[in-house]
Amino acid sequence: MKLTAPFAALVLAAALAGCATSTAYQPRTGSAGQGFADTRLEDNRFRVSFSGNSITPRDTVETYLLYRAAELTLAQGFETFVIADRHTDTKTSTLVTPDPWPGPYGGWRLDWSYYYGFGQDPFWREPRFGPGRHLETNTTEKFKAEAEILLLKGPKDPNDPKAFDARSIMANLGPKVVRPKP
Repeated sequence: MKLTAPFAALVLAAALAGCATSTAYQPRTGSAGQGFADTRLEDNRFRVSFSGNSITPRDTVETYLLYRAAELTLAQGFETFVIADRHTDTKTSTLVTPDPWPGPYGGWRLDWSYYYGFGQDPFWREPRFGPGRHLETNTTEKFKAEAEILLLKGPKDPNDPKAFDARSIMANLGPKVVRPKP
């Protein structure tokens, strides 16, 4: 009976972990702030951004940003966009939690510690009975990519490394874009 509750909690945690997915390509809505957003700055200049959750890799966030810039370019009747400014921000958070299995003695258990006594081998270890010192550290990163883009008519300038052909970007990156499930 005592093992039923911890076992059920473990199964629930595993099920919830299986549900975690990367941010899909979608407009940013709600308080979570995940997805793409764009703001018109001038007739042919926009600020575009894409924010991912803690599971979305940096590469995906930056891919979705470029895809949104290309999609927006074509929707506005242009063929080319130039990136005037671009950066990716990282938000890192670390959570330290005590051992979830403190043991039958209220957190006290047999543990191994290093003994640094005078004249002793510094790598000799001795057992001790005391409070558990085991901590679990979980670090997560969330990425947000932003760019200011300039929309242009006609083909891209082949000598400008910041210029992109919108149709080529959509064709090349389109297979990597994961849209939300209905």
